[in-house]
Amino acid sequence: MPATKEYSVEDKLKGLILLQKIESKLDELHILKGELPMEVKDLEDEIAGLNARRLRIEEEINGIQKFIDEKKEIIKESQDLLKKYEKQSDNVKNNREFEAINKEIEMQTLEIKLAEKHIKDATDDLYDNSQKHKKLTDTISNKEKDLEDKKSELGKIISVNEKEEKQLNKEIDKAREAVEERLLLGYERIRKSYRNGLSVVPIQRDSCGGCFNSIPPQRQSEIRQRKKIIVCENCGRILVDADLHDSISL
Repeated sequence: MPATKEYSVEDKLKGLILLQKIESKLDELHILKGELPMEVKDLEDEIAGLNARRLRIEEEINGIQKFIDEKKEIIKESQDLLKKYEKQSDNVKNNREFEAINKEIEMQTLEIKLAEKHIKDATDDLYDNSQKHKKLTDTISNKEKDLEDKKSELGKIISVNEKEEKQLNKEIDKAREAVEERLLLGYERIRKSYRNGLSVVPIQRDSCGGCFNSIPPQRQSEIRQRKKIIVCENCGRILVDADLHDSISL
């Protein structure tokens, strides 16, 4: 059974530095995309919501138009009845028939007036909804243009960096394999804690390269000896000396 290779603390630090530098490079590519991926998603959600609203307005417009058509049909029927009753009124035989016909004429006349009022009110509603629909359609059109522009911009960035991003992801997987699990878990935990994703930082001007907290001379000497993993007492980042950090290149 082959012996498991033992890595020195310096080797472990080198592995962490390399992993940090590769992931930082990948972070830079992601920064180039900026807020575009989120903006694209937000626009897509907004457009979907606007389209749903437009659909509801279209359904309401169709309902109002159907209502108007029904009222127009009522008016037509009432007008036909009026012609019939007016013709009958010329041939009434007594007051009773006359009053009955007049009553029907009054009812149909009232029916027409009521239907006309309903049509007028519905037409006003139809106009209001048509204006809303037009405004909403214009808004959707502008949003879709913005979305197309942002997708195009994002697509260009992705296209330019796609090859490098894939290569960096391969290098990250390889670099992770060289770091023992315990250290990797700590590294990832620290990395997720900070927006800049820095887990491993060099000492710069006697200070932590992450939080810029001052590092005592004795602590700096221990870090330069590379005999143990030392973290910043203020931010918890893994500290390395600048020479070791600079010696690792991509």
